[in-house]
Amino acid sequence: MSDTPPQNNAPMDNGPIPTDVAERPFVYSPPATPVRVIHKDDHLLVLAKPSGLLSVPGRPEEHFDSLKTRVLKDYPDATIVHRLDMDTSGVIVMACTRAAHRHLGLQFEKRKLRKSYIARVWGTPAEDEGRVIAPMRFDWPNRPKQMIDFEEGREAITDWEIMEREEGITRLRLKPHTGRSHQLRVHLMSIGHPILGDTLYAHDDALHAANRLQLHSETLRLRHPKDGSWVTFTDPCPF
Repeated sequence: MSDTPPQNNAPMDNGPIPTDVAERPFVYSPPATPVRVIHKDDHLLVLAKPSGLLSVPGRPEEHFDSLKTRVLKDYPDATIVHRLDMDTSGVIVMACTRAAHRHLGLQFEKRKLRKSYIARVWGTPAEDEGRVIAPMRFDWPNRPKQMIDFEEGREAITDWEIMEREEGITRLRLKPHTGRSHQLRVHLMSIGHPILGDTLYAHDDALHAANRLQLHSETLRLRHPKDGSWVTFTDPCPF
């Protein structure tokens, strides 16, 4: 991808929530798939989160099972630095010391990291690559949904490029420059290419085209808290 990809089609107005999306019930059924350790040292714990598992426990007792609660059984000093959506799989990093937590937290806050995701989306974009610039905020009446709001939303930028064209479906590489909640899902929905299997934002055809959310955190590149050197962690895409 070039340093300045072409601006994509302007995001569409979110408009009213389609009935088929609004009426989908939420059921938490965490997978038995274990949380796999990609890398462990005195400063970092890098994990492969399975799809369907919360990053942190929810308030209801039945939402206690999460990546955090599972990991703390074996690594009681590890702390959460960032999160992935429940249905998103892939690379996630935890800190093993207070100093590492501060170091990593600043990298996320100041956008010094490099993140790369893989997604399969409905339809085929007209261009080979593009950029979505669309500020976001909570859709308060419909939480946990997010929405695009050019007046009150916070800055949100996503670069995308086509990896493969299938019949009516496209595999994309996504590189977010910001880390808003549901950013990739909302941005792709807003340009008419919802992610397959997305229970919150995809229309019925796109939802039922896959048995899970087709969004995977493939690569995370960051500065190691020990000495500031660049390190890259990868979890191969499972779909």
